[in-house]
Amino acid sequence: MKAAFFDIDGTLVSFKTHTVSQSTVDAISQLRKNGVKVFIATGRPRPYIDNLGQLEYDGIISANGASCRMTDGTIVRNVLVDKSDLLRLTAYCHQHPMSVAFATEEQSFVNMLSPEFEEVYNLLHISLPEIRPLEHCLESEVVQVIAFFSVSSEPYIMSDILRECDSYRWHPSFADVIAKGNSKSTGIDAVLRHCGIELSEAMAFGDGGNDIPMLRHVPCSVAMGNASDIVKSNARYVTASVDDDGIAEFLTKTGLI
Repeated sequence: MKAAFFDIDGTLVSFKTHTVSQSTVDAISQLRKNGVKVFIATGRPRPYIDNLGQLEYDGIISANGASCRMTDGTIVRNVLVDKSDLLRLTAYCHQHPMSVAFATEEQSFVNMLSPEFEEVYNLLHISLPEIRPLEHCLESEVVQVIAFFSVSSEPYIMSDILRECDSYRWHPSFADVIAKGNSKSTGIDAVLRHCGIELSEAMAFGDGGNDIPMLRHVPCSVAMGNASDIVKSNARYVTASVDDDGIAEFLTKTGLI
């Protein structure tokens, strides 16, 4: 094994403590000492990655694979949301008001706050972004849209408004939206090519719906014990929950540390 990819929320970071446990920090530190490169693979865009504490890693796949960069600053992949989609979304939101956050590589902003928006950001322990007019997205290099539309309205929005995008949903209130054709699996492929590592030499840990593409893609895939049954069914292995030292348990049992 030469590379390991870890989701953040519900995998590295507990929803209860909003931190990475010491057992996980120690296990991943030992994994890197044993010659395995460690990468973050998250749905969060870069401005929202602020909860990894002392965890050391070699690179980040963010925004569900639309952005990939190494810790030395090397950009491996950066795919922006199409401006025509943003224009249609802006017009739609003026007629159907909803909270939409936009993330670039450096900043995030939202058009309006809603109870659902604040609830999710509190759940993830993320500071509320700056409020700016919708049209600001048209002047920005948007890598991800966090859109608070319902499950029932998703088919229409994704087919008629955000035509050049894909959506990933792990919460009923919102969907992560990125440029079409990107996922954690495509991000993993880009990082592995950059590092000269084969897919057969990689493993991945996850717990949410947006982790399914990488869990199905990587031969050695591990679902956390707190994952849903659907996520678990798409992984080769299941370990203990994030709150029960699941990562350290699996790495120890398999002799990787």
